[in-house]
Amino acid sequence: VQLQASGGGLVQAGGSLRLSCTASGRSFSSYAMGWFRQAPGKEREFVARISGSGGRTDSADSVKGRFTISRDNAKNTVYLQMNSLKPEDTAVYYCAASMYYRSTGYDYWGQGTLVTVSS
Repeated sequence: VQLQASGGGLVQAGGSLRLSCTASGRSFSSYAMGWFRQAPGKEREFVARISGSGGRTDSADSVKGRFTISRDNAKNTVYLQMNSLKPEDTAVYYCAASMYYRSTGYDYWGQGTLVTVSS
């Protein structure tokens, strides 16, 4: 599975962005998908995950109520809708794929897309 993330950019605090991650290969719906982020000088952290069917989702407490993960299996794409962005959301965001619905141990990773939130 190859993953290509896009949609990052510069946005003011309080604004919104939608990240996309498109997968190549077969059986996209067999994979749970996750979004992670890594801020400068910090370790990579879990943001959100979604099951293969899209029926289960989960997100980190820091983004609950602001970020929404979704997927379109017909388009082999997973999304991260980010609203009410804060400067502390500034990070490189990565999408990842796993055979299991979990928040760690993902098998495939995209290249990352930079999100910068200005105050």
